[in-house]
Amino acid sequence: MKAIVLDRITEAKDIVLSEVPIPEPRPGWVLVKVRAFGLNHSEKLLRLNEIRADYIQKPVIPGIECVGEIADPSDSGFDAGQKIVALMGGMGRSFNGSYAEYALLPRRIVFPIESDLEWEELGAVPETYFTAWGSLFECLRLTAEDTLLIRGATCALGYAAMQIAKALGCRVVATTHREDKLALIAEADEAVIDDGKLTGKISDVTKALDLVGPKILRDTLTAVEKGGIVCQTGLLGGVYALNGFDPIKDIPNGVYLTGFFSNYPTQKVIDEIFAFLNEKKLKPKCGKVFSFENVKDAICSQDNGSVDGKIVVKL
Repeated sequence: MKAIVLDRITEAKDIVLSEVPIPEPRPGWVLVKVRAFGLNHSEKLLRLNEIRADYIQKPVIPGIECVGEIADPSDSGFDAGQKIVALMGGMGRSFNGSYAEYALLPRRIVFPIESDLEWEELGAVPETYFTAWGSLFECLRLTAEDTLLIRGATCALGYAAMQIAKALGCRVVATTHREDKLALIAEADEAVIDDGKLTGKISDVTKALDLVGPKILRDTLTAVEKGGIVCQTGLLGGVYALNGFDPIKDIPNGVYLTGFFSNYPTQKVIDEIFAFLNEKKLKPKCGKVFSFENVKDAICSQDNGSVDGKIVVKL
């Protein structure tokens, strides 16, 4: 089969498709025929830095998510040809991932789905919508009565969160730091240029999804109303930790701070996501779809930021 295989730091221009054996099924694992997968910032971090870490299995096929069909169910109880999504749990790091025609995956991260969406639309769902769903409902406990602030909204996760929140009936305030990207968040009730300081410039925000991260987190905490909840999920600001963060002083009285870690998907949540998409007749947003033969172009587009939204590769 064709696959991308990494064993060292690899820039997008150096990506090649290799020929490797189709994995042999074994107990507790299922062989999946990959139909589509999305690109994620996590995989970029792997290629350009994390691949050096001892805990990464090398050589490794990257890819933390995919959609496809069961090629060989082994002892899983699945049926051959069953439509599935798979994500996280060490995929593309502890064991080979989805940048391939077939993926051998542990049963625990493979979930059957029922959906009439096209493969490329399904390819935009797993990690992005799972993270958006968990951030909005498990962490922020979002309701239709809320006003939701999304900082860093012009990314795949931001678009998904905005789509879900609008379908729920929320008022959405979305931000971008670039004026030329305001049109991309026109679906929001209020689109705001974010210079890093929103406190005092917006009002009545009860919930906030911060995708920029520690770089602006203190400001997000003071931009919400008393009783509000802030969920820090993304790291678009390029700052990964808060040095000198004082929870007593930096978290305002009556404001709540949480975060969502997407490593533990469940069948229950996957079912909830697809039920919501079906009920609201929502189609996931793809920034651009590439064929697997052109996966290098897809990765180059990810690295140079030329695509707005989720990049999906279809096989």
